[in-house]
Amino acid sequence: MIRFKIAQMIGAIEALEGYLESITYQMQTMDPLAQAIELGGAMAILKYQTTRTMTLVSDNACQIFGGRALTATGMGKAVENLQRTFKFASILGGSEEIMADLGVRQALMSWPVDAKM
Repeated sequence: MIRFKIAQMIGAIEALEGYLESITYQMQTMDPLAQAIELGGAMAILKYQTTRTMTLVSDNACQIFGGRALTATGMGKAVENLQRTFKFASILGGSEEIMADLGVRQALMSWPVDAKM
């Protein structure tokens, strides 16, 4: 079960890293107008998915460490600190709901008018 939790964390983090690298490459190769049109929504979704992944990582780390994850010293110090502070990222710079909404609205702008949902 511990290997499964670690695999979940690795898979989620690696996927985010690939998405980040893709957006970074696009930022370096697009002109500023194209960046403004194409990348705002993608960055919002990346932030949303990153904060959701931090929730997964924090929960899994806490489960793996058990009671040690509640201590502010010793082996559980890093996990306790993560549990206490990871939520700041999902609030600062736009809440998860706002980022998800922005990403979806940006994506829908490029959909064909006659597309059905």
